[in-house]
Amino acid sequence: MNSGLRSDPAEWKDERHKRGLAGEKQAIRYLLSRGWRIVAHRFRVGHKEIDLIARQGRLVTFVEVKSRRGDAFGSPLQAVTGVKRRELVTAARVWVDRHGRPSDIYRFDCITLVDNKLEHIADAFRPGWR
Repeated sequence: MNSGLRSDPAEWKDERHKRGLAGEKQAIRYLLSRGWRIVAHRFRVGHKEIDLIARQGRLVTFVEVKSRRGDAFGSPLQAVTGVKRRELVTAARVWVDRHGRPSDIYRFDCITLVDNKLEHIADAFRPGWR
């Protein structure tokens, strides 16, 4: 698994970034415990990024992880806007071109963490791209 971190998290000052990385690590543990293999962490294409890419047999999922301390700013899923979805699809196309297999099945999932309570929304959105 290749981590796309560009800097040392120990030097990060912004608590949101630290919380985001902690949420991604929790999501990785969750997916691994359910038989997924993590094939990429923070896959980047320019400024676009997919938090996690996981595989279970022929199924490949592109996972957006959203962490919040509470629900004061709404559901973490609401932060996965149309613009964010289009960015995820653009980056996913690049990953598929580079690493996809003809028999693969693809989907987009979201993992949300609110106060460390994890929810996995499988097939969170469908872009209609294949």
